[in-house]
Amino acid sequence: MGGASLLTFFIVQYTKITVERWLRLPTDIFACMVAYVVLLASQLAAGADGSDWRLYGITFANAFLVAAAAGHLQAKSIHPPTPKKKGDL
Repeated sequence: MGGASLLTFFIVQYTKITVERWLRLPTDIFACMVAYVVLLASQLAAGADGSDWRLYGITFANAFLVAAAAGHLQAKSIHPPTPKKKGDL
């Protein structure tokens, strides 16, 4: 999941401006679509049966998790965590 999230993050960051020129699509939906393609390609490359409908269902569900993790990567890259001072809770 970590590798898929990082790849999704990079693909979305490098292509979202170009995609927005042609499609008025929210970035979250675009990230889900990219995550779906990344996960599906990785499963098929690992030897999954492309004719099994369950592959597409579970990939669809996992795409939302990967896109959410990629969104957290994006948020942390814009606003990195600050070190806590001694005495802060």
